[in-house]
Amino acid sequence: MKTRSPQDERILTIAEPLAGALGLEIVRVRVMSGRKTTVQIMAERHEGGMDVNDCAGLSRAVSEVFDDVDPIPGEYDLEISSPGIDRLLTTLAHFERWEGFEAKIELDRLVEGRKRFRGMLAGVEDRNVRMDLAGEEDTAVIPFDWIADARLVMVDALMETSPKARSPIRGEDGQIDK
Repeated sequence: MKTRSPQDERILTIAEPLAGALGLEIVRVRVMSGRKTTVQIMAERHEGGMDVNDCAGLSRAVSEVFDDVDPIPGEYDLEISSPGIDRLLTTLAHFERWEGFEAKIELDRLVEGRKRFRGMLAGVEDRNVRMDLAGEEDTAVIPFDWIADARLVMVDALMETSPKARSPIRGEDGQIDK
């Protein structure tokens, strides 16, 4: 789920070791076409969170390599960002890390007449995501390979655990902003 296309996969192959060297994990890569192509890379620190300096560092590292490798034909914009509070879940480790939080999952196929599910993440078992769905007694077991898109739901409990919500905001001088 980190990528959707061979072009996304190529960008991930280039960006992942660069991010790793900076202590970052790539969450998702998307190459989006429009008037101008946009290469979007979402990343975060291994322990969570990402600040402007992390974005700038990864942007410089990726830009430098892209200048040599030129993986995108023509002009493009490079966007580096964090996955945000209502973050995407793109690996089994993400589902495990966020156990106990509410999420929305969209499948690539119909299951019991639907593709979209919302509930509390209940861990990972083998290559399956476990989820407690509202109104259901049994925990749903969803094959990870069937998941097309997944993200956390913005609720108070999630906001309270956000590194940004827990830590004070610091200015460029390193002092706490009031």
